[in-house]
Amino acid sequence: MSEELINKNNLPEHIAVIMDGNGRWAKQKGKLRVFGHENGAKAVKEVVEGCAEIGVKNLTLYAFSTENWNRPKMEVDTLMKLLVSSLRKELHTLVENNIRLKIIGTIEALPETARKELLEVIEKTKQNTHMTLTIALSYGGREELKNAVIELCTKVKNNIISIDSIDESIINNHLYTHDLPDVDLLIRTSGEHRISNFLLWQIAYAELYFTKTLWPDFTKEHLWEALINYQNRERRFGKTSEQLN
Repeated sequence: MSEELINKNNLPEHIAVIMDGNGRWAKQKGKLRVFGHENGAKAVKEVVEGCAEIGVKNLTLYAFSTENWNRPKMEVDTLMKLLVSSLRKELHTLVENNIRLKIIGTIEALPETARKELLEVIEKTKQNTHMTLTIALSYGGREELKNAVIELCTKVKNNIISIDSIDESIINNHLYTHDLPDVDLLIRTSGEHRISNFLLWQIAYAELYFTKTLWPDFTKEHLWEALINYQNRERRFGKTSEQLN
C-alpha cells in the first residue's frame, strides 16, 4: 500500500492503537512471549515515524493495561525493562522529530526506574509541537472514568462546581486525555475484535479498524492501509448522509 494514495487533507487528528499479538508472534516462532515484546518495539518505531511523516498530530499506544499486572512476573519485569531501554534509545529521535511524550494511566504503580525514566523524557520533550505521542501505561478505561466521577463528586460536595454545570466538556476535562482530541481512528492488530477497556469515552465516534497482522509484523505500509480504509468511510456522527451533503 502506497503513501501517495493517502489524502493529506483528510487525516485523523487522533489515532489510537491496541498493539496486540506479541505473544502469539513469538509462539509461532517457538520463542518465549518476551521475544515478541522485544520485536514489538520495532513496530512502535515504525508507527510513530509513519504518523510523524504523514502529519498525524496525535498518536496513542496501548502499551500496558491495569489487568496486565496479573501476567507472569518475568513477562511484566521484561516489559518494564524494555520500556526503560526504549525510552533511553528513542529520546534523541523524539527530540529530533519535535515529538512530545505524554503518559496516561496510573504511573505511580510503575517501578521507580521506569517512572523516573518516563518523567525525564516527558520533561525533555514537553515543548515539542509536531506530534503528541501518548503511551497508555497501567491504564484502564473504567478506572479512568471512575477517577473522573470521584473527582467530580468531590467538587460538587465541596461546592466547587454545581451538579447542573456537568456536561461532556466538564467530564472531558477530568480525564487523563483532557488535552487531546477524541479518537478518530482506533486500530487493533492480531485479528481480535475487542476494545479491551481502552479509551472508552474517547472512542465514542471513532472508526474501528481491525487487522489480522500481529503487532511485531505491523509496518508503515499497514498504517497506510488503515488510513486509506479510514478515508473511504463516511463519518456521520449520528446524522444522515443527506444531512452531511
